[in-house]
Amino acid sequence: VGVGPGDPVACFLPMSPEAAIALLATARVGGLFVPIFSGFGTDAIAARLADARPKVLFTADGVSRRGGIVAMKETADAAVARAGANLRVGVVDYVKRENVPWSEGRDVAWSEIATFPDRADPLPVDCEAPLLLGYTSGTTGKPKGILLPHGGASIKIIQEGAFQLDFQPDDTATWVTDMGWIMGPWLITAGLGNGATIALIDGAPDFPDPGVLWRLVDELGITALGVSPTLVRVLASHGDEHVASAGLETLRTFGSTGEVWNPSPWWWLFETVGGGKRPIINMSGGTEVGACFLSANVLQGLKPCSVGGPSLGMAMDVWSDAGSSLRGEVGELVCTAHWPGATRGFFGDRERYLETYWSRWPDVWVHGDWASIDPEGFWFLHGRSDDTLNIAGKRIGPAEIEDAAVAHAGVAMAAAIGVPDSLKGEVIVTYIVPAPGVTADAELIREVEAQIVSVVGKAFRPKRILAVPDLPRTRSQKIMRRVIKALSLGREPGDLSSMENPESLEYLRPLDAD
Repeated sequence: VGVGPGDPVACFLPMSPEAAIALLATARVGGLFVPIFSGFGTDAIAARLADARPKVLFTADGVSRRGGIVAMKETADAAVARAGANLRVGVVDYVKRENVPWSEGRDVAWSEIATFPDRADPLPVDCEAPLLLGYTSGTTGKPKGILLPHGGASIKIIQEGAFQLDFQPDDTATWVTDMGWIMGPWLITAGLGNGATIALIDGAPDFPDPGVLWRLVDELGITALGVSPTLVRVLASHGDEHVASAGLETLRTFGSTGEVWNPSPWWWLFETVGGGKRPIINMSGGTEVGACFLSANVLQGLKPCSVGGPSLGMAMDVWSDAGSSLRGEVGELVCTAHWPGATRGFFGDRERYLETYWSRWPDVWVHGDWASIDPEGFWFLHGRSDDTLNIAGKRIGPAEIEDAAVAHAGVAMAAAIGVPDSLKGEVIVTYIVPAPGVTADAELIREVEAQIVSVVGKAFRPKRILAVPDLPRTRSQKIMRRVIKALSLGREPGDLSSMENPESLEYLRPLDAD
């Protein structure tokens, strides 16, 4: 399709072999890979196409999702038109749809591309040449385009696969994720870079039933399984029987990233699924990091919910507002030296990049996470620092409120937000999703309130606790707290393009409407 050095190649595909091939082929010819979340709508895709201006867009005829077919090709066509993009469109016949719209001269079948006889030797490029352009969404403004370099990002990710997840040539690794998020390219790079087999799992991890993921582990011989805490909460809420019916004999380790754990689901994964002998390698980083800042390590030992400590080569610390190191207290997670895998900036917006990460203290990266280090040297995350709740001058992270709520056996998920209050400045509102079979009545609300108070104290008693059938989540199962807060305050929710379950929005309304 004529891709050369530096040419952007957009990938709007499911988690599939073709998506992995697109990444590897783009890297091989020196192109710039632009992964796009497979659940995005027209506007979100168009914004990324308009910014990156790719030479080629790879997409599929459609994808199966919860028993139905999502027509990806039509979405891609509409996005190309809206962006005014002049490009080729490579189409994978993924679900074998009939009468797929086709633009002669622009569209080309994947089967034609894959049968070209010529083998391209890898093009030597400078280690600082950009390899991946990944977009992260915010509440307002256009998405941030994160540029990662060929050399540094590849080596950092491969290193993590080797020394954090212990990937070996006889392993089969998978992660429940999407190519549009960093863990999609991470899995391909870390797995193949260490000689392991990778399994690419497409579809909802709890459909057609909550046991499908565990059956796939058995059928594919998975040895390393990557999950998010919210996914584990969802699966745990369906009970233990789906796990009990699976063998899981090949499984030897779990990977975890994306958000803060709370104890109950961590222990469920470790004991019920893992049999108390499979480690949970909890990691934390981000697209901008090019991999991980922090990671659990079996040589250090494991603590429930901990992210262990700095991953290899990372100069991490926890700082106070005054810029001094903290131990035993919550502070800002910072990195005090540059590292090979770091983003080299935001695509076309260097000032925004410097302002976001490097403006608070000289030569120090401020990641925007609350963290702490306990007396035994184990690191913990406490949520995003910009989500901090300030109740009458007392600060607390929403994750602590949520952890206390989901510790109640009748709660499957929780989200805590701060809303303005004329007396205290801000008060806490907590949304809960009852576990299956649990009635959302006044007794449950009272019990959850008492549970929260017993854990975090009366000063952080929620002013309101609201039970809802579901909470907005991303495809990787992160709870979208910013959306919950915006809708609760009667504001526009911002970018919803990464949402997995838009029907959940109907359960959220301005608080003064109740």
